[in-house]
Amino acid sequence: MPEHTSPHASRTRLYPHREPFMSERMEMTDGHRLYVEQSGNPRGIPVVVLHGGPGGGCTSSMRRYFDPKKYRTILFDQRGCGRSTPFASVENNTTWDLVADIERIRERLNIEKWVVFGGSWGATLSLLYGQTHPSRVREMVLRGVFTLTKPELDWFYGGGAGQFWPEAWAPFIGIIPRDEQHDLIKAYNSRLFGDDEDLADQAARIWTGWENTLATLVSDGKIRGAGARHARAFARIENHYFSNGGWLESETQIHDNMPRLDGIKGYIVQGRYDMVCPPHTAHRIHAAWPKSELHMVNLAGHAMSEAGVTAELVGVMDKIAGEDG
Repeated sequence: MPEHTSPHASRTRLYPHREPFMSERMEMTDGHRLYVEQSGNPRGIPVVVLHGGPGGGCTSSMRRYFDPKKYRTILFDQRGCGRSTPFASVENNTTWDLVADIERIRERLNIEKWVVFGGSWGATLSLLYGQTHPSRVREMVLRGVFTLTKPELDWFYGGGAGQFWPEAWAPFIGIIPRDEQHDLIKAYNSRLFGDDEDLADQAARIWTGWENTLATLVSDGKIRGAGARHARAFARIENHYFSNGGWLESETQIHDNMPRLDGIKGYIVQGRYDMVCPPHTAHRIHAAWPKSELHMVNLAGHAMSEAGVTAELVGVMDKIAGEDG
């Protein structure tokens, strides 16, 4: 189980931007239609990218981590977010709906096995998909690992991270009355899904802004809310998932099922100073996964765009492509 401590990369290296050679809205179940695109080489190594959130959506910059001459890159917006419809919907929107969607996309694109690439919530979903369909995973690349346990949620929504960023934590708890602050996920849920539209929009911006503020290593600690449309989808869907514990059988389900990934090569890229998903979880997953490598990136936080994290992810994908010949 190799473990590497990677130096901070002074320069971010990404592949040139390429437009998709295919995009469509695939019909799933229960009225959901997912935006799915393919870019790069149609005959290249298939890689599916699982975005964060839940509720974050894909961006065009995500294509740039993969050599377009060697990879067939599949991006899609998960239920309720990005260009998928119905937008911001939490109806029939669970972890297991998403796992089933990923497998439907693979089948419809006639892919036997693919590389599964995901960060943050995308890492959670990658692990659950891999544990459910291990025969369909060629390699797995994870960034900023999150496994939906109560200690992880308590760290971020119970004041742990707030001790490092008090100036950002103050407005996050500031809209919640003191007698509700013992369970901030529940308190935000009642506002995000309540009848007061103005309060719901305010809660969505602050919920989203709290995470955005802590995503990078360098931040001034000021909450900057996202646009109303994105914030509403992100906050509602994320809170919906966390309020329901991701519909896991137990909070240790991912850890308990790590033996299902035996035989699958894994690469874990983790920012040393990740405030959203601290390194302890990545280290624990690595320890339970014999064929994994842990790449700990110094002077990096949570975001995929952190220079050292970007360099490490591109390097891993180049390594996989090189091994393929």
